[in-house]
Amino acid sequence: MIEYLEQLPSTEDFLKIRRACLSEKTAEAARKGLPNSLYCVIATSQGMTIGMGRVVGDGGLNFEIVDIAVLPEYQGKGIGKRIMEHIMAFLEANAPESAYISLMADVPALYEKFGFKLSRPSVEGMYQVKE
Repeated sequence: MIEYLEQLPSTEDFLKIRRACLSEKTAEAARKGLPNSLYCVIATSQGMTIGMGRVVGDGGLNFEIVDIAVLPEYQGKGIGKRIMEHIMAFLEANAPESAYISLMADVPALYEKFGFKLSRPSVEGMYQVKE
């Protein structure tokens, strides 16, 4: 049975899931950044964290959905969708009218189900990773 808990993952679980699904982050960055999350939900199976998602931002004007990830062996079971349902419920309850909610989508079809649209051609997304 999959459980969804509104809590931060441990630094170790966060790094493991990031490594398996997204890009690697340092333990220092995770220890500093995770406590600053506005919201976090984890998916667990038999006490093991298998998925996660966070919301970061200023809590009023801007919200960014980040770190949506499910371990490869658990993908395709609707876990990512359930994580997004929890995140969207948080945003519905906490984001004021006119708030800007953004994300970087590696699977746009998932996020389109929740009303997100591609920003192109009106604006172009950009990023930079400090090395």
